Amino acid sequence: MSYQETEKVKATRKKWFRGLKKFMRLFIKPTKFVFLDGEPIKDGSIVLSNHAGTGAPLAFELYGNLPFRFWGASEMNSGLIALYKYQTRVYYHERKHWNLHLARLFCLLASPLTNIFYKGLRLISTYRDMRFKKTLSESLETLKNKESVVIFPEDSTKGYLDELEGFHEGFASLASLCLKKDLNVPLYVAYYRKSEKTYVIGKPVLLSELFESGQTRAEIAKMLCERCNELGKMDLTDLESEKREEKTETVA
Repeated sequence: MSYQETEKVKATRKKWFRGLKKFMRLFIKPTKFVFLDGEPIKDGSIVLSNHAGTGAPLAFELYGNLPFRFWGASEMNSGLIALYKYQTRVYYHERKHWNLHLARLFCLLASPLTNIFYKGLRLISTYRDMRFKKTLSESLETLKNKESVVIFPEDSTKGYLDELEGFHEGFASLASLCLKKDLNVPLYVAYYRKSEKTYVIGKPVLLSELFESGQTRAEIAKMLCERCNELGKMDLTDLESEKREEKTETVA
């Protein structure tokens, strides 16, 4: 079955970018999405995912058929020079452990192409200073507009690991703002299995249930990170068998 974007998804990306994605899908294998809830992600949700290098964002953008926007480092939204510096030193050297000189040489070609791709994503810029308020405000409006916000909160100090070591707590600030504004949206934890080309989406939980439990932000971040790692190790065989049985019963 060929991939078909919904009208909601088309409305969130410009025509030239949709054409670019269609071309890319000719060369990038489809991603299988497994929803533990049995239903696709609800519009206007918060999704927390591992990063898996460029694997998870690319898979979600090309095959995650829902209206959404990513959180992304402000350097990714700040023009070619800022992006080149960010990619060479932070992404390729610090996180992927490339030789710095090799990273600089590679990004002479990669950064201009990446810059074009980022322009089509409509990223929500994230900051490490007071401008983070702008991130939260833009994210809130995105959720109100029934677009989901996809965040990659993993601590990637040691690189992009299969076993995540922790979540940063920025998403908790967004959750708190949503609750203050009476916007009680679902939150999903997801894990992209790069080798299997499979995205496992956990069952949703309402922000009110998660953030009014009396736990601190650090405790919630730790719990959700552990849940993310569990999704990465989960045996999906039994789940697929259950779905086949349910389908058989429905037909019968």
